[in-house]
Amino acid sequence: MSEFLTYFNIGLRHVLDINAYDHVLFLIALVTPYAFKDWKRVLLLVSLFTLGHTLSLLLSVYGIVYIKPGLVEFLIPTTILVTAFFNLFTAGKSGKNESVTFVVMVTLFFGIIHGLGFSNYFKAILPGTASEKLMPLLEFAVGIEAAQIIVVLVVLILSYLVQTLFRFSKRDWTLVMSAFVIGVVLPMIVSSEIWNR
Repeated sequence: MSEFLTYFNIGLRHVLDINAYDHVLFLIALVTPYAFKDWKRVLLLVSLFTLGHTLSLLLSVYGIVYIKPGLVEFLIPTTILVTAFFNLFTAGKSGKNESVTFVVMVTLFFGIIHGLGFSNYFKAILPGTASEKLMPLLEFAVGIEAAQIIVVLVVLILSYLVQTLFRFSKRDWTLVMSAFVIGVVLPMIVSSEIWNR
């Protein structure tokens, strides 16, 4: 049980680490257009992100996939930027259901990218043989999922309060939060090592 808690806590801290807020930014961008009534879709998206994250860790830990850290560090804020821009262009438009497949596929892909960003550290802390690495990976994934649900609940509660108390429309809330995310993530892209080559 203590080993489960160890890797669960690593997953939890990976998402909730204040110094590594890219994960939280992505979740804000992902969840901003939704409300509590959309909880099934939100849970699906969050779980797909976790699945993609775990899949890339598996592929990396077992030596199947390797991507240069500098490229991954550039791609992570780019995925956040794309998600926020998608919100800007679809905010307040009907036909959101038509874009569900696109959002699902993009979320899974973005989960894979974000997982690759953590893979080198995770490989360094994983013990033993290939067969011994699977359980810690799954325990870590449960911690990631739990942390993401916490972040999503906070975003949904904040969204509800702003729209109820301050009479923000859902469209305005989506525009403001997406613009905020873009403002935070653009400097991350501009300062990426990838431009120094």
